[in-house]
Order: sequence, then C-alpha cells, then structure tokens
Amino acid sequence: MSDWRPRLIASDMDGTLLRADDTVSDATVAELERWRADGVPVVLATGRPPRWMHRIRQVLRHGTAVCCNGAVLLDLESFEILDEDLLHPEVLREITAELRRHQPDTWFAVEYGLEFRHEPIYQPRWDVDAPGVAVAELPELIAAPVAKLLARHEAVPRDEFVALVETVVGRSATVTNSSSEALAEISALGVTKATGLAKVAARHGVDPGDVVVFGDMPNDIAAFEWVREGGGRAVAMAHAHPDLLAAATDVTGTNGDDGVAAFLASL
Repeated sequence: MSDWRPRLIASDMDGTLLRADDTVSDATVAELERWRADGVPVVLATGRPPRWMHRIRQVLRHGTAVCCNGAVLLDLESFEILDEDLLHPEVLREITAELRRHQPDTWFAVEYGLEFRHEPIYQPRWDVDAPGVAVAELPELIAAPVAKLLARHEAVPRDEFVALVETVVGRSATVTNSSSEALAEISALGVTKATGLAKVAARHGVDPGDVVVFGDMPNDIAAFEWVREGGGRAVAMAHAHPDLLAAATDVTGTNGDDGVAAFLASL
C-alpha cells in the first residue's frame, strides 16, 4: 500500500488531533490544509457534542463533524445540524431504571445537540457554568429524545462499570467509552462513529477503502473496523487503548508528536 492515498481523512479529536492543551499544532493544520487543497475532505469524528465544536471550527473553518459518537452530523461552516440519530424516551426510561437497579449510585446526564442537562448529583468535569448547561431531575432529562445518554459512577473502576452498562443495556442501545473515568456513553442502537462516517463518506461518493481514520480510544473501534474491512487505513495513536491498537492497520506517533500530520505526510 506504499502508493495508497486517501480520498477522505477522518480523525478523532481528543487524544488524537488535539494536543494535551486542547489545541491543534500549526504543523497539523498545515498538513490538513494541504490535503484539502488537493480535494480530500477532512472529517472530525468525535464523542464531543456540537456545543464543544466552536474552538475547532475557528481552526479548521469548514467541513463536516461527526459528533456524539456518530449520533449528530454538524456542518462546521454554518454550524447547522445536518442529521441526527436519537435515543427516544421509552428506551431512556428502560435503560436508566435498569442501571439504577443494578448500580444505585449511577448518575445521569444527556446531550441535546447544543444543550447539556445533568442530575443534581451528577458531577460534570467541564462546562459547569457554560451556556446551555442546566440541572434537572431524571424524569425531565429523559422526557425528550437525546443524542447521547451519559452514565457516570464515582467509585466503580472504569472497565468494570462500562462492562456492567453494556450488560444491562444489551441490544437496546449502543455503549462505548472515551474517558479514563467510569463514564459510559450511550447512543441509539447501531449508532457509532462508523455509521456517522459512512453517511459523510456517501455524501462525498467515497468508499471505506479510500478512507484513513485516526483515533485513540474504544469509541473509535467501530470506525476502525468499518475502514479496515473495506480496505482502508485505521491508524491508532502510539498511546492508544489496547483494544483500539488491536483493531488498527497502522500505528503513528502520539498526539503530542503530531502523529496525525506525520502519518499523512508519509503518504
């Protein structure tokens, strides 16, 4: 594959494209712009909600972002939501009730596209006083469709808690994790970064065999499998989670070493 070139570039943000200080290096921006100038779209595929995309929009300016682990497609230039796959109230009620029954100290929050709501007991780590963030009781949180349900536990180890959530949720929704904490991210059944990227690729007339995707955490596994099975390149960062490294076709440097830019430059 020495002469292989992508027709679409997709990258996770945190731990992948972004450095530890939440910025993108000038070298990475320049490399992405070089590919864009050659007609290759750059797509962000992230667990982040649209409301967390303002800063990256100032850097990359245009293109599509796959947000909330595939549930939301966002146009960066117009900042308009193009498509959504939502979790509906009846499923939310079932999941939250069952998780509380198995682990009573589970706390919940939800993403509504540009807004975030959390239970009074839930302890958000970011955006505590940001616009669009509010506190509500659980019945109100799950009364309307949501892009993503967050389940957090402050005492159970991450892998143990995520495994519990996967068992409880079963086939009623999709569970993943992109944090070092016991935080499970729950989307509508079948919704992953792969399904979001597939929609964007189809809009550009690109097959998975012509896609390169970069990532570092388990919520990137579905996208890696989609690309790898189609004959494309699934590139894990050097510091990636072991489960993602196992799904990769290639490994590049860390986010601190501009691993994305270095791999793209090597093509």
